[in-house]
Amino acid sequence: MNAPAANTKAELLSKTVEHVDITAYDARPVIDAMRKMSFTSRDTARAADILSMAIEDPTCSVWITLAGSTSAGGCMHVWRDMVKYGMADVVVATGASIIDMDFFEALGFRHYQAQGGVDDRDLRALYIDRIYDTYIDEEELQACDHAILDLADGLEPRPYSSREFIHEIGRWLASGKARKPASLIQTAYEEGCPIFCPAFTDSSAGFGLVKHQVERIKARRPYVSIDAVADFRELTDIKVAAGTTGLFMVGGGVPKNFAQDTVVCAEILGVEAEMHRYAVQITVADVRDGACSSSTLKEACSWGKVDVAWEQMVFAEATTVVPLIASDAWHRGGWKRREKRRFAKLFAKDR
Repeated sequence: MNAPAANTKAELLSKTVEHVDITAYDARPVIDAMRKMSFTSRDTARAADILSMAIEDPTCSVWITLAGSTSAGGCMHVWRDMVKYGMADVVVATGASIIDMDFFEALGFRHYQAQGGVDDRDLRALYIDRIYDTYIDEEELQACDHAILDLADGLEPRPYSSREFIHEIGRWLASGKARKPASLIQTAYEEGCPIFCPAFTDSSAGFGLVKHQVERIKARRPYVSIDAVADFRELTDIKVAAGTTGLFMVGGGVPKNFAQDTVVCAEILGVEAEMHRYAVQITVADVRDGACSSSTLKEACSWGKVDVAWEQMVFAEATTVVPLIASDAWHRGGWKRREKRRFAKLFAKDR
């Protein structure tokens, strides 16, 4: 195989992904039309209705759960704006969504639209990573790893929940370190919205923290670690404090199950917590393998996690329907009348 030309990398990383702005267009007429259709269109309209119901319910706290690569694919500002405008009070996500995508761009790096027909071996030689039809510069991603290392080196060496560690990232960005303003992490920090990554180390955060720990162990010094049990306890504390909750779930996996399991965890602790009252899941996963990503919300009811009165599965690729659902909710304006929960205040005593 011939080595790629020296200028090939710049050519491949020339067309940036632009994130959709849900405030720039009004999706209500589209959703209204879909409500009179069938198949996935009608499911999408009902999902939009349920999200708006959750936002308009004064007793309800709305949680977003994120799995997959929608942030890299152009939906990054959707999640940020849902937090900014008080349409969501908690985010539960994969480490990649928060670190490799959002924090990565907060450092000034970008995601790029991929060109077809490029050999992945050539991409590897150029240090370009591919997510389906999206490119990331691996050298920039390693800079993200080292930023996490530097941040961990500056913290008190002790266990942190992912929520607490991400809060410190938000503080660091808000102090003037952000190259791109108004990232999800920084916005959540400023709005008092906790972000949880129950599989936090499955990301650039993991690489940075491993290097941090290895260097500290060699120097016989204490180090920062991530306490996954604290994550579960803290999110359960939020569920108990919140009372009524609604879930807006993109993909499935650990974030989905982690958020749903808080009801069961509260019960085990002897605290009564109602099932999540509103629930929407957007996924392309097949239900037949019984995995978390594909288990229906009705199935979750059998576990005591989700009520089935207001639930909707939408079997669609998320970047095709999320911009419609979120724009519809923003333009209907229920968020203007609701109080931001700012659940980060529950943990202020821990800092």
